[in-house]
Amino acid sequence: MTSDRDQNSGAVSHFVQLARGIVPPMHPAGRPFVAGAAVATLLLRRFSKRFGVAGALLTAWVAWFFREPARTTPTRPGLAVAPADGTVSHVVEAAPPAELGLGSAPMTRISVFLSVFDVHVQRVPVPGLVRQVSYRPGKFLSADLDKASEDNERNTVWLTSEGGHDVVVVQIAGLVARRIVCQVAEGDKVAAGQTYGLIRFGSRVDLYVPLGSRVLVEAGQRTIGGETVLAELPSEG
Repeated sequence: MTSDRDQNSGAVSHFVQLARGIVPPMHPAGRPFVAGAAVATLLLRRFSKRFGVAGALLTAWVAWFFREPARTTPTRPGLAVAPADGTVSHVVEAAPPAELGLGSAPMTRISVFLSVFDVHVQRVPVPGLVRQVSYRPGKFLSADLDKASEDNERNTVWLTSEGGHDVVVVQIAGLVARRIVCQVAEGDKVAAGQTYGLIRFGSRVDLYVPLGSRVLVEAGQRTIGGETVLAELPSEG
């Protein structure tokens, strides 16, 4: 027969599993910020319980901001998935970032704007090989402006997909963002949907795909990073 202790242990284990499914893990880059907020909360509590409550809420919000939820990425070949959670702000033809040396021939650029309430980790849009990673300092204009793609601080990753296509994904800082984190390097093999970076706090991500790709989203549409299909790439690379 099952003892009460075994039943209680099973119930606790089930609750823990449910909690893990509801509360997403935190990206490692957020740990110093959460630790700093927690220390500030302890100091504030020495002066006032009200300040302590405010600090605890701030700590919880910082931990929530750096969340990294699990995602299920479509596996059908030839898809480019959203590199970020957010709202599609622009779908235009534009030359890829000049620092890559890919020339001035236009590609299709799909821009996703992230508010401070969106998940801020970035995800690889296609499986393949990292050809180049380039960082460029710049301004901190509002990330929803079209010219932010050219003027703002950015980090650019050039990928060659498994189908042989050049695909570019760009992390762009915004008004509040002051730090771009990129965790891939030239020569890395990457899988679609894997986390590769993070922007703090409020930003934009541009995805460049070849002309002739079938774009499946429109401006104003919400995206889920690693899950929403933004485009189908041409059948031949």
